[in-house]
Amino acid sequence: MIHASPNVYPHGSETTTRSVPLLVPPSPVTWWFQRENTDQYREQQEQLGHTGCLEAIYSTALLYLHETLDHLALVLLAYSILCVVLYRVLFHRATGSAYGRWFVRRSHLPPCSRALLVTAHPDDEVMFFGPTILELRRRQCRVFVLCLSEGNHDRKGAVRRQELWDACESLGVRPEDITLVNATHLQDDPTAEWKTVTIANQLLRQLESLDAELLITFDKDGVSGHPNHSAIYYATASLCLSGMIPSNCKVLTLETVNLCRKYLSIFDLPVTLLLSTNWVILSWRARRAVQNAMRLHSSQMVWFRKLYIVFSRYMVINSLREINKSDVEFEILDT
Repeated sequence: MIHASPNVYPHGSETTTRSVPLLVPPSPVTWWFQRENTDQYREQQEQLGHTGCLEAIYSTALLYLHETLDHLALVLLAYSILCVVLYRVLFHRATGSAYGRWFVRRSHLPPCSRALLVTAHPDDEVMFFGPTILELRRRQCRVFVLCLSEGNHDRKGAVRRQELWDACESLGVRPEDITLVNATHLQDDPTAEWKTVTIANQLLRQLESLDAELLITFDKDGVSGHPNHSAIYYATASLCLSGMIPSNCKVLTLETVNLCRKYLSIFDLPVTLLLSTNWVILSWRARRAVQNAMRLHSSQMVWFRKLYIVFSRYMVINSLREINKSDVEFEILDT
């Protein structure tokens, strides 16, 4: 340390001594440490700033998420209440009033006395078309079932044949009105190609012999996406295009819905009424009849079909679309 020399000033008989400090530049080591501390402080401040922004964004997102979930819960609750009330009104029978009948129609199908239902496998008639069969039988319409295979994919053809007869009888279909085709070229196999001409010949033969006024089958997506289901639609479409469907016979196809709607049971009711032109809605008691008929296909009662029986809309709701030549032309071109 270097000291400054004292300065002496006269002040009466006394002298005053004052030291003047000199500014000494810091050493290189001290300067380096100060710079390091400054840089660390700046980095900490930047990190705190980034963390604060992230925390603010997270808090805001969490707040909006809570609000959205609350609103979504309220919407779902309101929709559920609407479905239950609508379903109750649908089957309400007030004494001396037709309120429950004209407010919403439980079914909207073309009138007919003889209907032909065409399926691919035993259990299709209940799993997908159960509500339609019950409604037609309630109207005293005679229902004929044409099943194009005996469902021998798992080597249970004989068992499934009997299950088909038992299930149809429980729904009111006469045993003599059931036709099951056991042909080598129409086997229960998703990988097998069912020829359109073969199916069309079977359909045409049945329509002419039965004088059916209504033909009901799958649409082009086959409800479950099974190729055998879709093959029946394309055979039916070919008959429509060629004009070979009798003029007094209307064709209805069962609408395929998305996976969410498929397992909504009665909660798909408002959507069905808004979007469909032909529909059948069963009461809770009639729904149990369809479920019991499905259980008669005991060889098919694996765990996921048990869940299907409980949750599927096809156990309680059928929505169908009437097709004609122009509709078929548009769908085939679109495909």
